Amino acid sequence: MSTQVHANLTDEQVRTISEDLDEPEWLLETRLDALAALEDLEMPSVIRTPGRDWTNLDALEYERIVDPLDRSQEKDRVEAEGVDVLSWSEALSEHGDLIEDRFGSVVDPQRDYLTALSTALFSAGTVIYVPEGVDAEDVKIRTRMHSQSLFNYTLVVAEESSSVTILERQTTGTDLEDKQYYSGIVEVDAAENAHVQYGALQNLSEETYNFSVKRGHADTYATVNWIEGNIGSRLTKTSVETRLIGDSSESKIVGAFFGHEDQHFDLASRVWHEGEHTVADLVTRGVLDDEARSVYEGVQDVGTEAWDTSSYQRENTLMLSDESEADASPKLIINNHDTEASHSATVGQVDAEDLFYMTSRGIGEKRATDLLVEGFFVPVMEEIAVDELREDLDELVVERLQR
Repeated sequence: MSTQVHANLTDEQVRTISEDLDEPEWLLETRLDALAALEDLEMPSVIRTPGRDWTNLDALEYERIVDPLDRSQEKDRVEAEGVDVLSWSEALSEHGDLIEDRFGSVVDPQRDYLTALSTALFSAGTVIYVPEGVDAEDVKIRTRMHSQSLFNYTLVVAEESSSVTILERQTTGTDLEDKQYYSGIVEVDAAENAHVQYGALQNLSEETYNFSVKRGHADTYATVNWIEGNIGSRLTKTSVETRLIGDSSESKIVGAFFGHEDQHFDLASRVWHEGEHTVADLVTRGVLDDEARSVYEGVQDVGTEAWDTSSYQRENTLMLSDESEADASPKLIINNHDTEASHSATVGQVDAEDLFYMTSRGIGEKRATDLLVEGFFVPVMEEIAVDELREDLDELVVERLQR
C-alpha cells in the first residue's frame, strides 16, 4: 500500500485535532487506530472495464494537498423545532454516550484507505439528533471550505417514529491557486418507523478533489432517502448506500450530475435488501460536455431472507460532445426468488431528430440543445421531494449551460 499520505501524518497532529474538539479518550483511540491502519488499507474500489481503470485514486498527490492542521471553514447550521443540530464539540458534551454508541456503527471507520484517513483527520463535524416522535423539516448545513483540505463528518440519529429532512451544501469559499481536497462521511441511523431524507448538493471549486461516503441503516418500517447533486469538483469519488435491515423498510437514492471541461465523476449507488417486504428505487441522470468523464455503478443486493423484495434501478447519461466519455455498470445480485427487480442504464447523445424538430421551428441550435438538456433532467428533478434542493440544482444546471 502506498504511504504517500501516511508518511506525512503524525500521531501528534491527530492528538491536536482531538484535543481542539475536546474529545473523549475512546474517540482519540479510534482516530489513532485509523491512522495506524493506513499502512495496510487499500484505496476504495473503482470500476474496471476490460483494459481500463476508470478512476486512478492512487495518482492523487495527497501528501501535497492534505494538511490536517489547516482546516479553515465556515459552517452554517439551521435547526428545526425539536431537533438538535450540533457542532461536534457541543454534541459530545450533550450526547456523549449516544455518539459513542453510534459512531462508526454505519460506516466502518477502516473500510478503506480514504475513509480511514477521514476518520483520523475529521475536524468539521455535525451531529443531528431527532428524538422519538419528532417530525421536523428544513434542517440545513452549509460548509464553505477555506483551507487546502477539509475533512467533514456528519452523524444523523433518528429515533423511533421520528421524521427529518436535511439539506447539506458544500462549496469552496476561498479559491486557492493549488489543488484542494474535501472529504465527507455521513452516517444515518434510522430506528423503527423513522423517516430520514438527506439531500446533498456539492458545488466545490473545480480544483478540488472530493471523496464522500453516505450510508444509512433502516430499521423496521423505516425509510432512508438520499438525494445527491454533483456539479463542482475536479474529481469526485462518491458512494451512496442503504442497508434495509428491518422488515418493510424502504430507500430511494436519487442522483444528478453535470460535468464539463475535464471533470471526472465516479459515482456509486448501493442498496442491500436484508429484511422482508423491502423496497428500493435508484434513479440517476447526468450530462457530460467537453472532455468530462463519468463512471457509474449501481448495485441491488437481495439477501436470502429478503422475501417479497421490490428493487428498481435506472441510470441515464447524456453526452454533449464527442470528447466526453461515460460508462455505467448496473448490477443485480439476487439470492431470493420472491423478488421483483430490474435495472437499466443508457449512454447517448442528444437525439438528432429532436434537435432537428426544434431548429426547424426557428429555435437556434444552442438554445434547442439547452432546452433538451433541461428536459433530460426533468425525470430526476421530479423525484426530488425537497423543493429548495430541486430549485438550487435546477439553477446550477442553467448556469452551467450558459457558460
